[in-house]
Amino acid sequence: MRENVSLKPFNTFGLDAKANYFEEINREEQLTELLHQERFGAMPLLILGGGSNVLFTEDFSGLVLLNRLKGIQVLQESDSDILLEVASGEVWHDFVLHAVENSWSGIENLSLIPGTVGAAPMQNIGAYGVEVKEVIEQVRFLNLSTLQIETLNTEQCEFGYRESIFKHALKGKVFILSVKFRLKKGEFEPQISYGAIQDTLVEQGIKQPSMKEVSDAVITIRQSKLPDPAVLGNSGSFFKNPEIPEEQFASLKELFENIPSYPTRPGFVKVPAGWLIEQAGWKGKRVGETGSHAKQALVLVNYGNAEGYEVKALAFEIINDIHTKFGIRLSPEVNIF
Repeated sequence: MRENVSLKPFNTFGLDAKANYFEEINREEQLTELLHQERFGAMPLLILGGGSNVLFTEDFSGLVLLNRLKGIQVLQESDSDILLEVASGEVWHDFVLHAVENSWSGIENLSLIPGTVGAAPMQNIGAYGVEVKEVIEQVRFLNLSTLQIETLNTEQCEFGYRESIFKHALKGKVFILSVKFRLKKGEFEPQISYGAIQDTLVEQGIKQPSMKEVSDAVITIRQSKLPDPAVLGNSGSFFKNPEIPEEQFASLKELFENIPSYPTRPGFVKVPAGWLIEQAGWKGKRVGETGSHAKQALVLVNYGNAEGYEVKALAFEIINDIHTKFGIRLSPEVNIF
């Protein structure tokens, strides 16, 4: 157990908040042994994976657990699919590459998404026409109140757009231990209807892409749009793309002829938050040591010496401005502490 530990190396914004107590978790037994200690019972608890979805605005006056649980286990395998149990501390992109190398399809479109496997069901991560809920069969976790291990199937996880039960009813109440994924084997059916992937493959002269070529195309797209956190602190997309009623979109279309949208559930459409932010003049705008990235308006960055409260202030200034101009209230995708 370490005390008064800087969290700067453990968040991709590179913000220097401190934790009162800090522990790396390498074994499930270590976690339960630690939490059985009475002094941690009433203490605020924060679980960190890759630190790619957090914004620290102040020191954390509690216990921070750094998830380092590792392991990929084959549970079932047939000619058409494979069932894997993956420890929650595995790096998500490393798992994607492992699947691609073994010709297991279903997550190649989710290449280069930052974070750990444990964060994937929490956020229901998605990109380029694919959401992780499509391949998850079960999430296994430690209930922090009872210190008992429980499981939820896909339906019980209440997945939505960048949503799950772990962000609502179970928020802060569980430590995800592992996730079961069912991936496909055999003939590969690429999902490349998303325009950016198709355009990239066309540029590369690829008509019938392999799984690796789809993954490589996604990596190329993401690297061209998103700054490397090792160079420029950021947490990827800071805002969720808002869903609005079709009637509201029709009214906006009369005022903003070029406003884009994507169908979601019946009666609603999704409007790209990046387009809204760019139209409002925030793309590439710097405010002190923070700002909206020049290549991707959704990404807020730390130019080197930003404080967390400055990034938060910018985020809410953007939220208020978008609401004023378009009548749409953006929601942060990042967890703010």
